Amino acid sequence: MNEEPTSFGQKTRKGSLGRVLIIAALVAFSIGVVTIGRSLTTAEDYGAASILGLVILFVLFGLLLFVRRLYRRGNFQRVGFGFACLVTLVALFYAEEDWRGKHDWEKFKRAWEAKGERFDRAGVVPPAVPDNQNFALTPVAASSYETVLDQNGHAVWPRNTNVINRLRMNPYSSSQGNSGALAWPTNGDWRAAKTSDLNAWQQYYRALAAKTNEFPVPSQPQSPAADVLLALSKYDSAIQELRQSAQLRYSRFPLEYDKDDPAAILLPHLAALKSCSHVLQLRALAELQNGQSDLALADIELILRLTDSVRTEPILISHLVRIAMLNIALQPVWEGLAGHRWSDAQLAELDRKMAGLDFISDYRLAMRGEMALFQGGIFEYLRHHPGQLANLVGDSATAVPIPALAISRLVPVGWFYQNQLHCARPMVEFYLPAADVNLGIFSPKTIQQADATIVAETRQLNPCNALERLLLPALGNAAKKFAQGQNAANLALAATALERYRLAHGDYPQSFDALTPQFIAKLPPDVINGHPLHYQHETDGQFVLYSVGWNETDEDGEASLNKSGAVDINQGDWAWRYPTK
Repeated sequence: MNEEPTSFGQKTRKGSLGRVLIIAALVAFSIGVVTIGRSLTTAEDYGAASILGLVILFVLFGLLLFVRRLYRRGNFQRVGFGFACLVTLVALFYAEEDWRGKHDWEKFKRAWEAKGERFDRAGVVPPAVPDNQNFALTPVAASSYETVLDQNGHAVWPRNTNVINRLRMNPYSSSQGNSGALAWPTNGDWRAAKTSDLNAWQQYYRALAAKTNEFPVPSQPQSPAADVLLALSKYDSAIQELRQSAQLRYSRFPLEYDKDDPAAILLPHLAALKSCSHVLQLRALAELQNGQSDLALADIELILRLTDSVRTEPILISHLVRIAMLNIALQPVWEGLAGHRWSDAQLAELDRKMAGLDFISDYRLAMRGEMALFQGGIFEYLRHHPGQLANLVGDSATAVPIPALAISRLVPVGWFYQNQLHCARPMVEFYLPAADVNLGIFSPKTIQQADATIVAETRQLNPCNALERLLLPALGNAAKKFAQGQNAANLALAATALERYRLAHGDYPQSFDALTPQFIAKLPPDVINGHPLHYQHETDGQFVLYSVGWNETDEDGEASLNKSGAVDINQGDWAWRYPTK
């Protein structure tokens, strides 16, 4: 007797379940096929590829079971047709996204190249210089990087532990941290009108002598300046060699600009240059107090030369370090001016050394370096190594899960082009135009507009802008520091001219215009608005010279200090004034 046929509902449920399983298997298989195809052009993430291979084998095994079942039902041709359609749709999706992304980027790039912009590394990488005239290749300078790099910029492995970094000098004990028994003394801050206290340094070195012989100390206390100079004499031979090397005409540190991943470019020399500047600053302060202004001037000039030694590097952090080094150099300049310790000839020499500082042009180089070298290099790297996307967005301190590595390989190449476009657009439309080289000014409003645009664009993340905020990190804050750096140079030039006027006439001028042309060829502008710097001759025989600062508000030369007593460059005026007598 024939069996009763199954109900219509039962057949429908079974059929629906089968179709769902088949579709899921086909989607997994299609993704696996695309991933394998894309993997053929790269040679990375073998672990992730292996996992995907196992998944694909599992899916194929499942498909064989379904095909066997469907074949008995006579549906093999129908499934084969559906499979071909699905694979075609996936392939068309990748082809369309890849074409659209590259087309949009190339269109954007051509439009801006027609205006004179460049997006290639060659446009920002500094030219080669003669080896025998290259400060960066001299033994004392090379010691700052030879532990990790050779003189061609290639990484050294294993690390060269035999190299002694003679450029990385330290005014503090290398064996005792700030949390130890001895508190670290600090120098003054000209931006807050704060002078340095060499008594604290003398006490520090003398107390340190009971714990270590790292710094020489006399048996009996001398003047604070003399004790400090004796302690720092341990660096005399290195500084003398450095002074000789700094006379070379060029400086180009061997950085690996053509590295596939530009984020992996090593910059070990920056910390050494900055720490050396701290030692030279302390020496100059002590020399001024010791009546040796000629030696102080030589140390300040050496800081300025070190500041200039990385000027051609198209890397943002290099220029931020330069700005910090300028502020280090200006402390003894400021204290020497406040104490009337400079001669007219020395002031003329300082004017000549500082006149070439141009952080507005340097800002544009750094921004172009961010766009062409860093952003462009990162996206080029990701297009060839999509599996590295998981490392870029993940926590570098922890291992990226293999599933995340596998998924990152599925990103269409066109999405990287779209993200590059979203990163480059704020650069050329806002960040670069914010600095006007001809007028010598920065526009805070343009920077604020740039920051606001990025926040608005990334409020709702999508595959085309997901990396925008990650690769445009705090560029507004960087622009602010460049503006402050140029303002510092402008204030120093003007203050030098004011002191030369005082030496000639016995007092500071009543009008800022009285300085030209005898004491300064051209008055530097306020870096914020291009107007003349504000100048006030005060009743106590002093003066205040200032820019309106980043908030563009005239506050009568009053700086804004944070809780730690440091100047807040977001608020208040950016001023040059001396302590009250």
